[in-house]
Amino acid sequence: MVRAAAFAVPGDLATPTGGYTYDRRIIGELGVAGWQIQVVDLGEGFPHVDTAARGRAIERIAALPGELPVVVDGLAFGVLDAPALAHSHWLIALVHHPLALESGLSEEQAAALRASERAALASTRHVIASSPSTARLLVADYAVAADRISIVPPGTDRVPITPRMRGSTVELLAVGSVVPRKGYDILLAALTKIRDLSWRLVVAGDRTRDAATPRMLDARILRLGLEERITFAGAVTAQALHQLYANADLFVLPSRFEGYGMAYAEAIAHGVPVVGTRVSAIPETVPPGAGVLVPPEDADALAAALRDLIEEPARLAELAGGARAAAPTFPTWPDSAALFARVLERAA
Repeated sequence: MVRAAAFAVPGDLATPTGGYTYDRRIIGELGVAGWQIQVVDLGEGFPHVDTAARGRAIERIAALPGELPVVVDGLAFGVLDAPALAHSHWLIALVHHPLALESGLSEEQAAALRASERAALASTRHVIASSPSTARLLVADYAVAADRISIVPPGTDRVPITPRMRGSTVELLAVGSVVPRKGYDILLAALTKIRDLSWRLVVAGDRTRDAATPRMLDARILRLGLEERITFAGAVTAQALHQLYANADLFVLPSRFEGYGMAYAEAIAHGVPVVGTRVSAIPETVPPGAGVLVPPEDADALAAALRDLIEEPARLAELAGGARAAAPTFPTWPDSAALFARVLERAA
């Protein structure tokens, strides 16, 4: 039997975000496992698109053979008229995180996205969530029955981990698109409180996803005189990112919400300890011995955690050992693709 499915993605699959990386890696691993995956581009601009763009996306899905399971990325699925397709297509929604929980939305925008996604999810045959935390949100807030949800976490790559020779300056690394949800404003506020310590920060993440946030951060960094200590590298290649992890002493990202937290898992997979926030899926992703979690929106707590680790090399080394021990416990991308394939097999 030919194992085939369609994967509907809004825009360029090579877009450098965690959600697109998830889609790209799962599609690639399914192909290695013998699946024939047809990738359908639903168009740019989701989820904030007009009626015409939504109509074109629906037409592209409707043109697919009815017997083909169709996975629709949640960035688009939540604003599509899914009931119009559900009678003829086996729709599987892939929810990285609910659209309404993106930071920076007005109350009106968040309410509209929540209502739209709730209606769309009501008509899908099955839902794939990236974490138990996201699955619980879908049950509690979006009325999705638990037996209609499968949890398929992102994978990590197994990479050689070598002990780091720490210098006099602690190398901090943050990875993620430069958008309000990632909390870079909180990180900058925390770093100003420990400017007496020796550290440098590199931020690897797409600066084109939100125009206002990079401008605000750049201006604040110049005003504070930290431009020699903080580097925004933009979106980087996989090889360059691997090198950044290899050079890092500590990963830090005070996100306001994460559906899973791929960058945290990637850091730990590279043996880099983590400082993050105690919110959404992050506590499920970061093992206690591999990092420190602080409350969200709390620059003082974040600064205190960073100061403790920078001033106490033994504590930082202990967490690095915990990260190295935890790295083999994360699923690989083939592991995650195998879970994904089981959902497709049930649909087929």
